[in-house]
Amino acid sequence: EKAAEVLDKCIATMPARNFPYNAAMLRSLNEWSLLTVIELYFKLGMKEKAIAVGDRLGKETLQALLYYSTPLGSLFERYEIKYLVTNRQRRIIMEAMQSRMKPDDYGKSTICNIYYDTPDYYLIRRSLEKPVYKEKLRVRSYGTAASCDNVFVELKKKYQEVVYKRRVSLPEREAMYYLASGAHGGLEGQIGSEIDYFRAFYRELAPRVFISYDREAFYGRDDDSFRVTFDENIMWRSKDLSLTTPPYGSGILPPDTSLMEVKTSGGIPLWMTSVLSENGIFKTSFSKYGRAYSSLAALRAG
Repeated sequence: EKAAEVLDKCIATMPARNFPYNAAMLRSLNEWSLLTVIELYFKLGMKEKAIAVGDRLGKETLQALLYYSTPLGSLFERYEIKYLVTNRQRRIIMEAMQSRMKPDDYGKSTICNIYYDTPDYYLIRRSLEKPVYKEKLRVRSYGTAASCDNVFVELKKKYQEVVYKRRVSLPEREAMYYLASGAHGGLEGQIGSEIDYFRAFYRELAPRVFISYDREAFYGRDDDSFRVTFDENIMWRSKDLSLTTPPYGSGILPPDTSLMEVKTSGGIPLWMTSVLSENGIFKTSFSKYGRAYSSLAALRAG
């Protein structure tokens, strides 16, 4: 009886909604511990609990296997370090970048996002608690979208400071219909299966916040996996949640401030660390959706 209580506590302490059962792609060996839990449940004659844990682990293991067979371009695995910079600091950084980086394919663009969450905003509340593992779902367009324009449905996960992003592209009308319906299987491939699983697991997901911003993006001339983006004019709203409506809403940052993100699969180049250090620019924790949710909660509290 005591052994059963210990096993139950293990599962309760690290629930699946907070910690992936199979974390192989996140460089963890959590699945080996769960195999031991399953074995012990069987030895104690608790077959239903063993099968329940095994079923969840099996599904996530299949997702992990299919993950590595997904074509590149739809998957991102990298560190994302954020900094709040003044216009003056931004000019200094861009001057240092001039000979080392160049604009990406989108260059200067306006990015529009709709974030999905549960009725009680569980996903963002959990994220603000800074857990080891967190995830979110959003749909994104570059500029105001027409119903026939392609947009991206994105599933973003973060584990131990590493960001994992998968996304699929489809017309805006199809993306919104898929996300609004309770049906699954609307997206093909492994990424579609992961998004289906996410929606089925959290349930009652719906659009909660629209966030837009103007972005200027660059990548390294010698290393195209090293990227730097500057976001300004960040706005949010909790109504009119459509990518086909032009951006408007409440501002998040002061006019003289930009959010800079450094995105890299490895380390930050020495020249960049020197520029940041010499100008007193330090990394910060910043979530656009988190800021929007905090503002929304304050408004609702009166």
